[in-house]
Amino acid sequence: MRTIIFGGTVVTENGMADRDILIEDGRITDLPEHMGAQNRSRVCDKEIDASGRYILPGAVDIHTHMDLDVGIARVIDDFYDGTVAAACGGTTTIVDHMAFGPKGCSPWHQVREYHHLADGNAVVDYGFHGVLAHVNEEVLDDMAQIAREEGITSFKVYMTYDSRLDDLDLMRVLDRAAKERILIASHCENHGIVTNNREKFVREGKTQTKWHPVSRPCEAEAEAVNRLLYLAQAAGEAPVYIVHLSTRKGLEEIRRARSAGQRHFGVETCPQYLLLDEKLYDDPREGLKAVMAPPLRKQEDRDALWKALADGELDTVATDHCPFTFAEQKQLGALDFTKCPSGAPGVEERLILLYSEGVGKGRITLPQLVRYACTNPARISGLYPRKGTLEKGADADLVILDPGKEWTLTTGLMHGASDYTCYEGMKVKGAVERVLLRGKTIAADGAFTGKRGDGQYLHRGISSLA
Repeated sequence: MRTIIFGGTVVTENGMADRDILIEDGRITDLPEHMGAQNRSRVCDKEIDASGRYILPGAVDIHTHMDLDVGIARVIDDFYDGTVAAACGGTTTIVDHMAFGPKGCSPWHQVREYHHLADGNAVVDYGFHGVLAHVNEEVLDDMAQIAREEGITSFKVYMTYDSRLDDLDLMRVLDRAAKERILIASHCENHGIVTNNREKFVREGKTQTKWHPVSRPCEAEAEAVNRLLYLAQAAGEAPVYIVHLSTRKGLEEIRRARSAGQRHFGVETCPQYLLLDEKLYDDPREGLKAVMAPPLRKQEDRDALWKALADGELDTVATDHCPFTFAEQKQLGALDFTKCPSGAPGVEERLILLYSEGVGKGRITLPQLVRYACTNPARISGLYPRKGTLEKGADADLVILDPGKEWTLTTGLMHGASDYTCYEGMKVKGAVERVLLRGKTIAADGAFTGKRGDGQYLHRGISSLA
């Protein structure tokens, strides 16, 4: 069947144009200038009216945590609930970060486990980032084999938490990654700073949520960002990707590396670090909703990150979607923030918040929104030009966005399994009206219209950073 989306304004990272979009067999076949009704009916079997609307590529979120087991709790969104939320928010592709497996296991263990969790359940297209919790030659060989055979061309390492890698193991990973052109994503926080503070605060009885951001200061992020970039440079410009940058000080380290000529790295921030700040932790109960790592920061950090997006200094805006329930799971930290499961929902809210708070308030342009939420994530994850763009031959993943609708973001309108959103009561302008995945409508007017298992596993190519 041939479909035409007509009357809208097509938005890519390079600009905006009044175009129609022709779709056949799940792919975009042409983007002609607006056609008349007679011509449309002659060339197509189905018409979708997008008059007065923006047409964006389906958004790509390359930092989610579906069905994640963190030991003390398991996130409430599995690969069905979480991808339904993604679809309704205009995200048609995710690349999910795997949880740590059993101690000492092969990286293949989690590959098999995550296929079991996602295959037949996801409603949007999906891939995985591998995860490394220990390093030896066999693990490094497995990493290379998984990249070749599974198309998992990125792996995550942690510089804090129990399964962190020390500098020696990081260098071993980066050396191999440079050789194999595998992207290494990293959670950058200095483990010594964070652990020292958390242990000290517990001893001193400083266990209310207001101590959470103090325990993970800006310096912890900045030092680890600095160290990762120098390690990558020492490994021959190994390709690295810094997830969830949250601070002005961390941004300064990015600028230092770029001014020194380092090129094979990318940087991500998230909506929570653009729109929320640490004042939320002043309420010891409500603050539990925003316990995440890194924590929310100060207004000066938010301002710096927005300016960095406007100036093109960052590469992506992802979500770190990691939802728990407030009524039960988050209450594990009611008396001690260090016992609160870390993370919050966000996969459904991202695109419209970037439009309303970013484009709508003049902080970024609409093509920049596409760059950060669609095109760059696809490039960095090895999915471009199949994903993240509107051009001939690309998958027909599209978002039709109504720029004029005004509404209030509330938990009741969200589609994930969590019982809260950090953006409760925020007034937004603009709404996701329709979402297509490979030419099929999977969400319309706030309702999910797809079905379980619509999503396809994506065998990814080499990252643009490699």
